[in-house]
Amino acid sequence: MLKFMVVIYRRPDMTPAEFRRHLEQVHAPLVRDLPGIRKYLQNYPCPDPKRKAPAWDAIVEVYFESYDAMEAAWATPQGAASDADLPVFADLTRTTWSVVEELTLLP
Repeated sequence: MLKFMVVIYRRPDMTPAEFRRHLEQVHAPLVRDLPGIRKYLQNYPCPDPKRKAPAWDAIVEVYFESYDAMEAAWATPQGAASDADLPVFADLTRTTWSVVEELTLLP
């Protein structure tokens, strides 16, 4: 299984609520429609009085069976639609993405 992670920063002209609403209600359906997707998670920071709030607004995890399956998904009309939607809500000068190796240390 291959994991693709995106650390997303919202556009500076959006409120956190507007960003989250767009990510969940507009962008998520585009990602869920990608062919070959196996799992899709959105992670948001929670208020924590003992820790500094992160600068990012969300971390997204998208799982595919393989690298080839991921690349094939991005090459579809659904992948193009997902990519085209990113600048609507994400600050692409700071947002980063990468294929990552997940190492499970406890089951």
